[in-house]
Amino acid sequence: MAIRVLIADDQEMVRRGMRRILESQADVEVVGEAVDGVGAVEMARGLEPDVVLVDVRMPRMDGLEVTRVLAGDSAGWRTKVVVVTTFDLDEYVYPALRYGASGFLLKRSGPALLVEAVRAAVSGDSLISPEITVRLLRHVQGADVRGKRGSSPLTEREVEVAALVGEGKTNADIAGELFISAGTVKTHVASIQRKFGVRNRVGVAVRAWELGYVDERGRERGRGAR
Repeated sequence: MAIRVLIADDQEMVRRGMRRILESQADVEVVGEAVDGVGAVEMARGLEPDVVLVDVRMPRMDGLEVTRVLAGDSAGWRTKVVVVTTFDLDEYVYPALRYGASGFLLKRSGPALLVEAVRAAVSGDSLISPEITVRLLRHVQGADVRGKRGSSPLTEREVEVAALVGEGKTNADIAGELFISAGTVKTHVASIQRKFGVRNRVGVAVRAWELGYVDERGRERGRGAR
């Protein structure tokens, strides 16, 4: 079955470009185009696409609100949302991910990453433009949140996996670093998502930074190097 995608962007040229890129792939079908946020929500409810690609700045309803409606905790939708925008500002990226976006991609990232982001979303994974990943996730760190560390429900191994997810590592990367199989990593990630109450890998990454797991692992590696 082809991956069914809805494109939401108020610029016709952008929509046309995305459609051309996606429809060049045998496993992707563009089922509709929306020119504003309200239209995106209405079309998503009617068409039930696998993935909705949304811009942040759109008329009537912005992409962040579209993300909250379609991918938020109370949405109850199976549709995945990937934000594709020109702007990598923290006030856009962080809320989008907290609202349940399965990825955040810059329009300048290129065709390959656009297709990869769609496939990742459908598989339950996520993709964030590499140039903003660490900067973004550092933004969510705070001592007040790290103070809740003691209540973490994760096992020691799950903490390691969560930290590596927070660094933007793939399952294959994590498997190689921890000397376990990719299947085992996938099982750990699913367990972490359930325990954290997050919908996707991005949520795991955000929580790993909030709880200080990524910084702690970095310090441990530093001590090991000495």
